Amino acid sequence: MKKNNVAAGVIIALGVIWTGAAWFTGKQLESYMDELVQNANTQLNAYAPNSRLKLRYQDYQRGVFSSHAELVLQASSQTEDNALLKPGQSFVFNEKIDHGPFPFVQLRRFTLIPSMASVHTELENTDALKTLFALTDNKSPINADTRIGYSGATDTALHFLPLNYLNAQTDQRVATNGGTLNVSADSKGDKVSLDSDIDSIAITSKNEMGQPVLFTVNGLKLSGNTHLTPEGVRIDDQKIVLEKLNASINGKDALTLQKLNGTSSFDNQAGKISGNVDYQVDKVHLQGHDLGEAKLSMKLARFDAQAVKTFSDNYNAQMQDLLNRQGLANDPIRDQAGGNSILINNLPTLLKGAPSVSIAPLSGKNDKGESTFNLTVNFNDPASVTGQPQNLAGMVDRVLKNLSAKLVISMPMATEVMRNVGLAEGYSTDDAQKLADQQVKGLAAMGQMFRLTQQQDNNIVTSLQYTNGQVNMNGDAMPLEQFMSRYMLGMPQ
Repeated sequence: MKKNNVAAGVIIALGVIWTGAAWFTGKQLESYMDELVQNANTQLNAYAPNSRLKLRYQDYQRGVFSSHAELVLQASSQTEDNALLKPGQSFVFNEKIDHGPFPFVQLRRFTLIPSMASVHTELENTDALKTLFALTDNKSPINADTRIGYSGATDTALHFLPLNYLNAQTDQRVATNGGTLNVSADSKGDKVSLDSDIDSIAITSKNEMGQPVLFTVNGLKLSGNTHLTPEGVRIDDQKIVLEKLNASINGKDALTLQKLNGTSSFDNQAGKISGNVDYQVDKVHLQGHDLGEAKLSMKLARFDAQAVKTFSDNYNAQMQDLLNRQGLANDPIRDQAGGNSILINNLPTLLKGAPSVSIAPLSGKNDKGESTFNLTVNFNDPASVTGQPQNLAGMVDRVLKNLSAKLVISMPMATEVMRNVGLAEGYSTDDAQKLADQQVKGLAAMGQMFRLTQQQDNNIVTSLQYTNGQVNMNGDAMPLEQFMSRYMLGMPQ
C-alpha cells in the first residue's frame, strides 16, 4: 500500500508540475506574440518596404494546456491597392497552440524535445482567398505545423494541398498535386534553412496563334541554408534538383530538359563575399531530338559586403519608385531606359573593392564533341581611380581592370546540333545533314572573313583579351578605339 501511495504521489506531483509548467508557458506565449508580430513587421519593412502590408494578432484565448489566436495580415493603407491585398482585405491565420514543455501534439508523434509550444496553422476563408478555397472544397489550401523552442527558434512544416485552377476567361489552367516545405529559423530570423519537395506543376495557356501550350515541372526539390552577414546581406548555400521540365505546343513536345542539378554556395570572409554557382542539364531535347547536355560554372569573388547591401537597398528603392510612376507601365521603352539608368548609376557602388567574375565553363556537349565558353573579368574600384577620363579607354578603365574570353565551337558537335534542329523543323534526314554542314561551314568562313574567328583543327575559335586600353583579338593587338571601330561599328581598318 505504501509503495502504491508513493507512486500515486509521484504521478500527482508530476501532473501538478506539468500543469504549472504548461500554464506558465501559455502565459509566456502571450507576451511572445507581441515580439513575434513586431519582428515580422520589421522584416516586412526591411525586405518589402513598399508592400504596404502589416501583421497583427487578435482574439488570443489562453488555456492551461493550449491556446488559440489569429494572426491577421492586412493592407497598411486604406486607400491604395498592392500586389496581394486591397484595402479592407486580409489573410487570417488560425493558430491552435499546444503549450510546452512537452506539447501533446509532439508527444503523439513521439517527439520528446522540450519546446515552448507546438502550433498548428490554417488559413481562414476570407474574401481575399475565397477563389482559392473554392478549389480545395473549402479546406485551407496551406497548413503548417511549427515547433517553437524556448530560445525562440522555430521549425515549420508547410503542407500544400493539390490545386486545379481554371481561368474561364483566358483558358489558363494551373494544376499541382501539392507538396511540402520545411523551414527552420533562429529566434531573429538571421539563420534560415529550408527544403521542399514538389512532385508536379502543370500550367496550360495559349500562345499568340491560339494554340494550347502546356508547361510541366516534375520532381522539383529545393534546399538551402541562409544567414545574414554582419553587414545585413543574406548569403546562402542552395541546391535545386529538377527531374524534368517540358514545354509542349498543340500536344507536341517542343522543349524538354531532363535531370537539372543546380548548386550555389557563398561565404563572407572579412567583409568580402565570394561564391560559386554551378548548373548542369543532362539532356536537352528539341521536339524529341537530342541536343546533348549543358553545363555552367560561375565564380564571383571579393564583392564588398557593405557595398552589396548599399547597392541592393538603393537599387530596389529606386526601381520601386520607378514602377510607381503613373503611366510608366504603358511606356515600355521609357520603363527600360529608366531601369538601365538606375543600374548604371548604382554600378560603381557594387564594384567597391575590385571584385571579379568568371565563367569556366559554359559548355554544350553531345556524342560528336564539346563546345565551351570561358570568361574572366577583373573589375576596378571606380572610387580608387583618380582624374577624369580623357577618352573611351579611360572611361572603361575606371571600372574594368582586365578581361579574358575564349569561345571554342566544336564543328562536329555544332553540325550534330544543327542536324537535329533541322529534323525538328521537318527536314528529311539527308536534307537536315546537308543543311547543318552548310550552316556550320558558312559560320566558320564568315567568322574568318570578318576576322572574328579562327579555324583550328575541327574547332571554330575566337579569343579576346583587354588590359589598360589595349585589346588582343585572336592574336591581333590594337587600341580599344580601333577595336570598337572595326568590330562594333563595322568600319574597315
